[in-house]
Amino acid sequence: MLQNVVRDLSEFEVVGTASNGLAALDKIEPMNPDVVTLDVEMPGLSGIEVLRELKRRGCRSRVIMVRRFTAAGTQVTTDALLEGAFDFVLKPAGANAADNRLQLLEALQAPLQAVRQQLDFKPDPVQALVPLAGGRILSATRLLVIGCSTGGPDALARLMPELPAKLPLPMLVVQHMPAGFTATLAARLNEACEYPVREAADNELVQAGTAFVARGGRHLKLLPRAGDVMFQLTEDPAESFCRPAVDYTLRSAVSVYGSGVTAVILTGMGSDGAAGCRLVRESGGRVLVQHPDGCTVYGMPRAVKRAELADEEWRLDELAGRIQQLATAAKAVKR
Repeated sequence: MLQNVVRDLSEFEVVGTASNGLAALDKIEPMNPDVVTLDVEMPGLSGIEVLRELKRRGCRSRVIMVRRFTAAGTQVTTDALLEGAFDFVLKPAGANAADNRLQLLEALQAPLQAVRQQLDFKPDPVQALVPLAGGRILSATRLLVIGCSTGGPDALARLMPELPAKLPLPMLVVQHMPAGFTATLAARLNEACEYPVREAADNELVQAGTAFVARGGRHLKLLPRAGDVMFQLTEDPAESFCRPAVDYTLRSAVSVYGSGVTAVILTGMGSDGAAGCRLVRESGGRVLVQHPDGCTVYGMPRAVKRAELADEEWRLDELAGRIQQLATAAKAVKR
């Protein structure tokens, strides 16, 4: 069915198939395809074992995981995304073959289109970003909001463990993911970081030194309460086809923290985050974007930069140091 679906997409061609993980490894490296689909469950080697071996060998193919709708499949798929998988699709489970094929076609179109855009991507002409000087007086950072989509779990897994154990700020992570995935994502990041990382809960207080991951399928809203700030998880309409949406959380964050918000926009498809970053800038906050080098999909950072809303642009391996500088400056101001 996968072969037939891809054949219906004129921009892509099936160059090889394999019936198990070991055979896949033998074929992928010499063929060097743009995209590999890996079943989570395969004989010989599982999909994530193949993914890890491809990563070890330096293979640059984008990997789309194919999984069943089970709790175990969700956990393994989240691990695969943290290991650098490009995206995932669900196996159709209906009784009608034609409906199953259509469902798979619709699921594959978005990630394959993202791959196509990334393959065709040509960097913009070099332009200076908006300088931090030039009349803009920026307040100390009081809240850090990280927004990301495609490629985000892998970026977060590389960025967040590099941040210090006693970060004197609360950190919110809005990763485009469906319900059921973000709890596993938070748990895996918590294992890798020296500070607590957990999925945000309804009516929970925002705390410095903790990273909160927005729950899949819900928007993350901030509300003042008796001198504190708490979370509210809402089912408000999706924005930019997303829930949680980065724009939604940034809009809420600015309403509570004003100029103290620093937004960090990482890899991702689409433009979610650009409207929220405009509000951050207008309130006197700071906007950082990931450099195209290393972005799985240079969509969300590019939308912010093209709108001339970025204060700074950093490669992923430099971002942790910059965030630490901002956090240290904020701590000094508090003292």
